[in-house]
Amino acid sequence: MLEEICLGADWDLVEMWVADGDELRWQGVWHRPELEASPFLAASRAMPVGRSGGLAGKAWRQGQPVWDEDVLGNPGFMRAKAAAVAGLHGALACPLRGEAPVGALACFSRAPRPRDDRLLAVMQDVTQRVGHFIERQRAAEALKESEAQVLQLQRLESVGRLAGGVAHDFNNLLTVILGRSQLLLARSEVDERAHRDITLIEQTAMRAASLTKQLLAFSRKQVLEPRVLDLNGVLSGMVVMLRRLIGEDIDLAVRPGPDLGHVSADPGQLEQVIVNLVVNARDAMSQGGQLTLETANIELDARYARQHPGAQPGSYVMLAVSDTGVGMDAEIQARVFEPFFTTKEPGKGTGLGLSTVYGIVKQSDGYISLWSEPGRGTTFTIYLPRVEAPVATEGQVVATPPQGTETILLVEDEDEVRALAREVLEQSGYTVLAASGPAEALGIVERHADPIHLILTDVVMPHMSGPQLVKDIAPLRPGIKVLYMSGYTADAIAQHGILDPGASLLQKPFLPHALARKAREVLDTPP
Repeated sequence: MLEEICLGADWDLVEMWVADGDELRWQGVWHRPELEASPFLAASRAMPVGRSGGLAGKAWRQGQPVWDEDVLGNPGFMRAKAAAVAGLHGALACPLRGEAPVGALACFSRAPRPRDDRLLAVMQDVTQRVGHFIERQRAAEALKESEAQVLQLQRLESVGRLAGGVAHDFNNLLTVILGRSQLLLARSEVDERAHRDITLIEQTAMRAASLTKQLLAFSRKQVLEPRVLDLNGVLSGMVVMLRRLIGEDIDLAVRPGPDLGHVSADPGQLEQVIVNLVVNARDAMSQGGQLTLETANIELDARYARQHPGAQPGSYVMLAVSDTGVGMDAEIQARVFEPFFTTKEPGKGTGLGLSTVYGIVKQSDGYISLWSEPGRGTTFTIYLPRVEAPVATEGQVVATPPQGTETILLVEDEDEVRALAREVLEQSGYTVLAASGPAEALGIVERHADPIHLILTDVVMPHMSGPQLVKDIAPLRPGIKVLYMSGYTADAIAQHGILDPGASLLQKPFLPHALARKAREVLDTPP
């Protein structure tokens, strides 16, 4: 194309400059073979042009052609020395315009060239066509990138659904394994060898529970307990721990943004996001480097949302975690949030760290973006919705005995989990009314004449969720207290998986003493 323009309009050299933000970048050139253009081209490649610089910059800024009969007589021409070596004199710069200016075309001749209005009209027509072509090409590239991002989101969603289903089943199984292990260990007749074996079973199950927890975070099937938080305060409270985590070879810089807005998030999960990103950065800087954590108030507009599938316009609090490590190529970036994907040696990592971050951020209605280049480092940027609410304060936890005499309605559709929970609660002195589902639970409530002090119910059950069951029971038993337990939240009620602030939750898999302690804690909570 440049060759045709050069020869057709009798120029000796034609350059294309394309807009890149507030600068023009040299994009390409064609010149006649006999022209000694090397010094001139070297000067062009090394020179980004702003809106106020050079012929091309002036034409781009004004949206009008700029004709110079002889650039060697123009004291403002920055490449005059290189032009003299190449023997270039006459010049014309025309803006490349589609719907908006996208760059400029700069043409040069070896002889001074007086203004030619007829040629100027031809060049304006040509550059307008080129401008439209560049716009179409950019739109096609943007569409291709957007489609790739959408496909990646869909793939992550599919993997997430699978991971969530597997984790749900594992959590119910692990609840039974861990619970029965602890009950066996509590028996005095267990000999030393059996005690050692049962302890090993318990420890292994705990490691499995940690993995399923990360799978649930990725699949966005956890039941979160959000609170209004000050992200700067969260970071400040973690600095000492993070410095120990990264070691002495890495310099940690924390840059809290001024007047930072508040976010609504699960405190434990937010801390896990920060730790996972910091660990990922540490592992990318085996020879040391710089780790920067930065916060700020950010507005995402509709244009940004269109260019980044999954993002929504609005007011956000940003957390950026940047490192100067090895960076990632495009192939790794495309898979970095997939569960079990890792570039580490076998046995050196689970591949769940970044997938956990992705799931927690998404379930918190946030957005996460990634920038990385091999050899230049990586930046993960998280956007959490800004909320207009005061920061929640921690209440004082009062130690209470695990025993009780109250009546508890236990609702759990998994037989083994229900049997374990019933045994633990009865050993703690409670009267337990056990139901395998919501329908049976409602029947018990209607038939049981004496008080029921606590509902202990799973969040997700066939035909009716735990929160809906509680709503149905509330008019029949005013003031009854509620403790939820959950292994995961099904897709059908995923939007209701985040419990109301203040709701009590026992996360599966749980240990017997944790169940007894949590039940006592909820029962002792003032109405």
